[in-house]
Amino acid sequence: MTRIESLFADYASYHRTKGNKWFHRFGIPLIQLTLIGMLTRADLVRVDRWTIDVAMVLIAASTIYYLSIEWRLALAMLFISIGMYFLGAATPFWINVGGFVLGWIFQFIGHSVYEKRQPAFFRNFVHLLVGPLWILNDLLPVVKTKTA
Repeated sequence: MTRIESLFADYASYHRTKGNKWFHRFGIPLIQLTLIGMLTRADLVRVDRWTIDVAMVLIAASTIYYLSIEWRLALAMLFISIGMYFLGAATPFWINVGGFVLGWIFQFIGHSVYEKRQPAFFRNFVHLLVGPLWILNDLLPVVKTKTA
């Protein structure tokens, strides 16, 4: 079993019910979009008209991690993240904050109402990065999984 298959199998064991999967398919992209949108406003370096913000660093760091476990999904996620960067930056901050909170509410509804099990990231923090890739793999099946 490859590393990505192992990560997906572990993550999937916390997401078995249809209700939990449904809430995650909406909540995870919403969290990702709004987090990126909020972080576009946190500049790290500004030189003349050039800026590096925290969202850029998050996208770069997550892309490096994703490339280390599955390059095809990593490239797809990079393009999606760039789109989320521009969409999130164009969204008013208060909408990003509200969407971020709503996305987390979706996660906890999925786990408390349907799954009746704590979120996977409570046990393994890396699952905060695995979740978006797991959802993407549902849309673009690159990694064959038994329960995705």
